[in-house]
Amino acid sequence: MQFLTRPDAQLHIRDEGPRDGRVVVFANSLGTDLRVWDPLIALLPAGLRIIRYDKRGHGLSDASPAPYSVELLVEDAEALCDHLGVRDVTFIGLSIGGLIGQGLAAKRPDLVKALVLMDTAAKIGSAEMWNARIAAVREGGLAPMGPAIMERWFTAPFRETRPEFALWTNMLTRTTVEGYVGCCAAIAGADLTESTRALTLPVEVLCGDQDGSTPPDLVRATAELCGAPFRLIPDAGHIPCVEQPGATAALMKDFLERTAA
Repeated sequence: MQFLTRPDAQLHIRDEGPRDGRVVVFANSLGTDLRVWDPLIALLPAGLRIIRYDKRGHGLSDASPAPYSVELLVEDAEALCDHLGVRDVTFIGLSIGGLIGQGLAAKRPDLVKALVLMDTAAKIGSAEMWNARIAAVREGGLAPMGPAIMERWFTAPFRETRPEFALWTNMLTRTTVEGYVGCCAAIAGADLTESTRALTLPVEVLCGDQDGSTPPDLVRATAELCGAPFRLIPDAGHIPCVEQPGATAALMKDFLERTAA
């Protein structure tokens, strides 16, 4: 079991692949843990050093008391890289993981060589929307919200035909309330428009064409903000790495090749 000790939490991490391989760090979405990347990683080129971690309050990581800020979550990612002694990483962030990636690239350009933003934006929703969700989860837990969230995460064919769909619902609803609402608070308070506009490193932006959480137009606007290519992934909702891992991996492999130098 690999872990990172932070002042107020232990974070579960997974560091795999050759020590001298190109370093790729993955940050997952709200309500998921590091297993969300499993279908994708199996399709990426051999020889990469793959680093994943569970955000605080998710997966096996501790849930420190809410609320969290995006700055705190960026500090966790920063501490992860420093702890493992890695630099020039390619950071791949999904949803709130993309907010973390944007924040880390702006704060520590010495750490991040290239950035893939997937189904995310520089600002996601309004504080009012997130505060209403926090209140609902505090009152009733995550289970009552599960069906509506799953509709935004996955397309109807995936929900109706894939037997493992129930397991993704379990992953969401078994997330700690403290970790979930803590991260909701971080999203509510995050507006990275100006720092993302100023990014100069290579960035690629991906989005499922049926994403109901961060719709394509919102994600496209963030690509335009930082002058990055925008790629739609057909027949996918908010989590293309699960629903369309082949198409997602192909786009990532192309980006990795173009940013290899």
